[in-house]
Amino acid sequence: MANSESKDAEGNRMARRVRRYAKVGAGVGSVATRMAGAYLLGQSGKDEKHATQLRIALEGIKGPLVKVAQMLATIPEALPDEFTTEMAKLQSNAPPMGWPFVRRRMNVELGPGWQTKFRSFDREAIAAASLGQVHRATSVDDEALACKLQYPDMESAVEADLTQLKVMLSVYRRIDGGVETDLIAEEVGARLREELDYELEARHMALFRTVCAPLDDVFIPQVYGALTTKRLLTMEWLEGVHVLTMAEAPLEHRNKIVRTIFRAWWMPFSHYGIIHGDPHLGNYAVRPGVLALNLLDFGCIRTFPAAFVESVIELYRALHEKDRDRIVAAYESWGFENLSGELIDVLNIWAEFIYGPMLDDRVRSVADGIKPGEYGRQQITQIQQKLQELGPVRLPREFVFLERAAIGLGAVFLHLGAELNFHDLFQETITDFDVARLHGRQTKALEDAGVPLPG
Repeated sequence: MANSESKDAEGNRMARRVRRYAKVGAGVGSVATRMAGAYLLGQSGKDEKHATQLRIALEGIKGPLVKVAQMLATIPEALPDEFTTEMAKLQSNAPPMGWPFVRRRMNVELGPGWQTKFRSFDREAIAAASLGQVHRATSVDDEALACKLQYPDMESAVEADLTQLKVMLSVYRRIDGGVETDLIAEEVGARLREELDYELEARHMALFRTVCAPLDDVFIPQVYGALTTKRLLTMEWLEGVHVLTMAEAPLEHRNKIVRTIFRAWWMPFSHYGIIHGDPHLGNYAVRPGVLALNLLDFGCIRTFPAAFVESVIELYRALHEKDRDRIVAAYESWGFENLSGELIDVLNIWAEFIYGPMLDDRVRSVADGIKPGEYGRQQITQIQQKLQELGPVRLPREFVFLERAAIGLGAVFLHLGAELNFHDLFQETITDFDVARLHGRQTKALEDAGVPLPG
């Protein structure tokens, strides 16, 4: 009997996945076909019309592929310029599940009588995104809670959407030819699958509470383990306002918030080899009445081997000293292969853009006078043009999310218009760097939190 039920469940998952393949494939495949056709006819494979058509198709499909497209939009080499612009317009907000749906889902996660485990549970979601939605609740001890509930059948949707991601990237690879896209697909897929596991996210939160303990102005919600499952994450509700509400605050206040965000991102990396892989505006909140920070959403966390962290810091130091031999050695340590002089020059365009504010020992904004809409565009266009001539270039997997996260971090600073000496801030985080000490700290912190060690 149990075996029969298992086969039925697997059959239902396969049926849902096939339906998702059909729905996603119809939207994405038709755009990909038009792109390829235009290319074969000698027309532009990067026509803005195709980018707009793909965005519209994704908005109609909704679900995980929207999140994937948003990820790719922050990896400049992953998509042509026109597509990056259009994908950035995508909204991850989704229609929330209604109360009957929520009630059934909660019954699956916490069992019959789940409502007795809360003093109250709001029927209406306060936020809904591509993978799940959040409800406010109150514990039986009258503590304010946030309950993140995953939508049903997300595993099937994710696998179907990742299959279509490979289609999108393979078409772009044939048209553009600048970058090998297989490792990008693998890295995005690995991170998105991890985001489905809320128990892993709970362990990530415990990890970051340890890592950020020295930062007394950074707050991370406590997890309620008895009310958490693989698809339900129940955590402490932290009061705070969206970080963008600070955009018109006095400069000294904005500088304080950006300084805190900078340290909360770079210190875990330089001391533990860990990054918050999704540092966008929605994942930060300013605590009411004080200039302290709530750090939110730990689904996308990336852990790097200590040797890779060392190579990131070494590249910074080599760029600062303009030592080309050390720069080349650092790129090789990152995992770049077949480094010609021309390719090194292209990588340096990227590196000097990413590291730029931290190489410049003075008070400045991140953009340094460049209009927000133009920030990075010149460098990205240069890189894409050069890679088409030199490619295909194989990007190391570690590069994909470190770059994406660093650009997302810069965008937060840009929106807040802070003016700081980012060189001094970065020096603070790496002054006592030691690769062996990092490895030891990282191993203990990951083991204590129950998070897998980096492979």
